[in-house]
Amino acid sequence: MEGPEWEVHEYNRDLYILRQSGCTDYEKPFVYLLFGEQRALLFDTGSRNGNLVPTLQRVVKNWLRRTKRETISLVAVHSHSHSDHVAGDAEIQTMHDPAMPVTFVPAELEATKRFYGINTWPDEIGRVDLGNRIIDVVPIPGHDTVGIALYDRQTAILFTGDSLYPGRLYVRDLGEFQKSAERLIHFTEGKVVAHILGCHIEETRTPYLDYPVGTMYQPDEHELALSRGALLELEEGLLSLHGKPARVALRDFSIWPVGAGFDMSSSTKALFDKTQKQQLDHMWDQTRQ
Repeated sequence: MEGPEWEVHEYNRDLYILRQSGCTDYEKPFVYLLFGEQRALLFDTGSRNGNLVPTLQRVVKNWLRRTKRETISLVAVHSHSHSDHVAGDAEIQTMHDPAMPVTFVPAELEATKRFYGINTWPDEIGRVDLGNRIIDVVPIPGHDTVGIALYDRQTAILFTGDSLYPGRLYVRDLGEFQKSAERLIHFTEGKVVAHILGCHIEETRTPYLDYPVGTMYQPDEHELALSRGALLELEEGLLSLHGKPARVALRDFSIWPVGAGFDMSSSTKALFDKTQKQQLDHMWDQTRQ
């Protein structure tokens, strides 16, 4: 049985959730497309072998027909700079579709600060107006130096990239990651937060249990959305470390330091290789595993 390269979920007329197929890359990242009155915003461009453009063009042109418009400008931005979120950049930059002219913002610190009007990184909140739709931008380094979260005032959704999602939260700078979690808590105080949406799912529906790294087929995965309570749980888990990196399993996600002393062990690498081989061998019939 063959599935699409991208699954598309219409949250509402002006917000679309796209997910890359695990058959193209085990990372299976989520990409978000938000429409305002003047321009649309694409949050990330997918991972390896994504081939995002055909699906993106279809979704945008369906929106144009629905709204009786001929064109809308598209701004391509990123949650952070890791390869499974920027792999489609070149494809987006060479699209040249007159129905959706592209402004491309690279996943680089100075470009990010300039586009969102952030002068004091990471303490200042930036914003972008899509046309009667303001998106607040919260710097959240720690997973990556150029990490950001977006808060959509229209839907009250907080998009957190790889800094909070149902899975392994890879922490490269513990101090910055903790400050970023506290920054998000402070920013969301007194605000409605309908959902927190990250860019992956690696957790199963069973509390405290994740899928092995490299899993393509996840029939019992956790739902994508988290609540603001997950932010508070994350802060509590980080505080429990007292500044000393360690892996902590929580109900819906894990704190997972990387770097010195936490590189992939030989046993973890062996499990990754085994998982990839098993799933690739049964790509066309995952139920036979």
